[in-house]
Amino acid sequence: MLCHSADVRTVIYIVGISTLLAVQWSMPQIEPVLVLASCVMAVSVPMIAHNHNHAPMWRSRTLNRLTDYWLTLFYGMPAFVWIPTHNMNHHRFINGDRDLSSTWQLGERNDLVSLVSYPLVSGVRQMVLISDFLRERWATKRRRAWFYISQIALLMAFVGVALALDWRKALLLVVLPQQVALTTVLLFNYLQHVHADETSEIDHSRNFTGRLLNGFLFNSGFHTAHHKSAGIHWSETPAMHAAMAGTMHPSLIQPSLAGFLFRTYVLGSFDARYRSKPLGRPRGSERIDTGLAASPVHGDTRTAAERGASRL
Repeated sequence: MLCHSADVRTVIYIVGISTLLAVQWSMPQIEPVLVLASCVMAVSVPMIAHNHNHAPMWRSRTLNRLTDYWLTLFYGMPAFVWIPTHNMNHHRFINGDRDLSSTWQLGERNDLVSLVSYPLVSGVRQMVLISDFLRERWATKRRRAWFYISQIALLMAFVGVALALDWRKALLLVVLPQQVALTTVLLFNYLQHVHADETSEIDHSRNFTGRLLNGFLFNSGFHTAHHKSAGIHWSETPAMHAAMAGTMHPSLIQPSLAGFLFRTYVLGSFDARYRSKPLGRPRGSERIDTGLAASPVHGDTRTAAERGASRL
């Protein structure tokens, strides 16, 4: 029933994360170690949501929709929000002037303040994309709009019932992991694009190639390959990255996420030698307009739903 056998790993994650919540909720006391485990596993949820958004896991339309509902509950946002914020915005305008998730919203600096501020600023800006998209679908595709609304209703009911049953467990076992998921995916986007060159066909993204990171997060570190072909399955991005790596700027291939974070945001706070430098021209009035008319579309930015695939 899976479209790609590699998604057996995804199913294992889904079962494991669900079981972890069920076991903790049934325990008389909250165990800090298990809460930490939930937060660690929560980092993988937006990566699963991202992958399912571009390449649905199942051949069955029903199973794909059930997966959307699961992702909604554990991601803390309706699964459909990837369409307006990611597919129709980020992939189309990759960190350019019209990308509401662009990394330079607080300026061209790349320091600890910018990093920490980015999730809130970017998240708030992207809300208009979600509301506009939902209104447009309500006007043009009412049946699909109801499916999106059902995701919102399910999420609100899930959190509301959890809070009513046990507000302490709800905050630590449900809300906290959701917030970890929402925050880390925005931070990861920042790290993958800050100080890259959005006007370039290749150097628009930073890649983190560590085996441990990509093994845990479904090859999410190979970001240039993903932008090159948005519909490619996550299991195929390492090979595509290997074929493209020789054409990328060396600074955009980082073997260690932890090493990059330490150099850029710890050492860089004290020594300018360790700070990243913008690859593109300084942002200003002379900068190339990377809006609708000028921005290249990197890969197929639509979901299977947008392409009208029967299985979704």
